[in-house]
Amino acid sequence: KMDDDDDIPQLSSHTLAALQEFYLEQQQREGMKTSQGFNQYSIGSIEEDWQLSQFWYSDETASCLAKEAVLAGGKGGRIACVSAPSVYQKLKEQDGEDFSVCILEYDRRFSVYGEEFIFYDYNHPLDLPENLLPHSFDIVIADPPYLSEECLQKTAETIKYLTKGKILLCTGAVMEEQAAKHLGVKMCKFIPKHSRNLANEFRCYVNYASGLD
Repeated sequence: KMDDDDDIPQLSSHTLAALQEFYLEQQQREGMKTSQGFNQYSIGSIEEDWQLSQFWYSDETASCLAKEAVLAGGKGGRIACVSAPSVYQKLKEQDGEDFSVCILEYDRRFSVYGEEFIFYDYNHPLDLPENLLPHSFDIVIADPPYLSEECLQKTAETIKYLTKGKILLCTGAVMEEQAAKHLGVKMCKFIPKHSRNLANEFRCYVNYASGLD
């Protein structure tokens, strides 16, 4: 009879060694970052976690979206980044500018950002801290973690709760109809790029006259 263990793919000792080396390097990199007092707000200071369906925007896209959020938010504007940490990090690089920002994110590594970090699970769209008042943000920029109507619908509840009106949504091109249905947003000409190419075509959607066309 076949040995049951045969079904389980075994890693060769070579692969294992390479993996261990990779993890060691990663630990060293993380360690180096803290010891050198690196800029904790720079993109890449927190690595993407694919298991959380995280994909960072390219530097150019993150800058473009951050700039748009600042313009749309206006002077002294309040900006909420929902599951869009690379835009949040770009906004933090412009410290001293006249706006404030919050990050709503499932990944607790972002709690290094202190009070601006709000733990967020789209499965509980309105499970938000009491001090996060309804309609208290000039613009909400959101990038739901999954391309599913359920995820968009739940994230939409959060967006509608937070925003005074303006919405900037980043999601797949396939979500165009659902985005219109749940948030009344239309696709822009601007095409967001990711630091690693994704299989799905990504687009931005807004419900106001933006600089993204």
